[in-house]
Amino acid sequence: MTSNLLGEEIEDILRQSIEEAGEELLFVDPSAAAVEALVELGVGFDGELPTVKLLADERMLKDVMDDFLVASNAADLVEAGTLELRNLGADTDNALLITDDRTVAVVSAGDAVAGLATDDAAFVELAHADYSERFDAAETFNLRTPAISRIRETMAADIGEQAREDFDAVLDSLETARGDGDGLDEVTISLLVAAKNDVLLYDISKWGEDVGIASKATFSRTKTRLEELGLIDTEKVPIDVGRPRLRLKLGDDQLRGADAGEFASIAQSMIDA
Repeated sequence: MTSNLLGEEIEDILRQSIEEAGEELLFVDPSAAAVEALVELGVGFDGELPTVKLLADERMLKDVMDDFLVASNAADLVEAGTLELRNLGADTDNALLITDDRTVAVVSAGDAVAGLATDDAAFVELAHADYSERFDAAETFNLRTPAISRIRETMAADIGEQAREDFDAVLDSLETARGDGDGLDEVTISLLVAAKNDVLLYDISKWGEDVGIASKATFSRTKTRLEELGLIDTEKVPIDVGRPRLRLKLGDDQLRGADAGEFASIAQSMIDA
């Protein structure tokens, strides 16, 4: 059995494994950083992706997918059929990348990561059969976040192209979009973009519920919190029948005058104040 060092960064190890895989790549027990790297690589990959079958710890996956940026891009890969997520029942000794003709153990030592590979036919066949069987028996991970491509498409159609451009600009300026109850999550971002474009609360919350971001009630609660913090204002818009609807407006001059790169950081600083 021969082994060789594939690289010193998880991104390099993943890229080489994906490029050399056939139709399928099994990725077993990855770290959170490896999952994030895989999603980023998959979205930007120039070429035909194999189907990556990811077998990972459910709690870790939930934590990683709490970041809207990661989850919405992962959902794109899932919808495209190039990523399958399933829950790992028990830990392995090392993270493994397995194809039909090679097995790579991903070994960490402090901040360093190495890929130790073997192409021993008997071992590779055994590993592939074992983990393929485990994958087939595992429960599918419940990824609730909608795909980013569907979010963009429906926002442009239902809310407006300018709102979609502003939404993308905010996402591009962020490293994460977790919120954690206080920061910029997908609902907060959607409401701020809606306020920037004078959109009705009814329209943005209906769109958000229809596309699968969150319920109308969640949008309403978040709107109230942002209004209390001074980030947004509302004005009543009469309708023919029923109660007036609320038009969202930005509530602070800093936000009104902010360019795309500053908008998210100003909003975050106001939330943190």
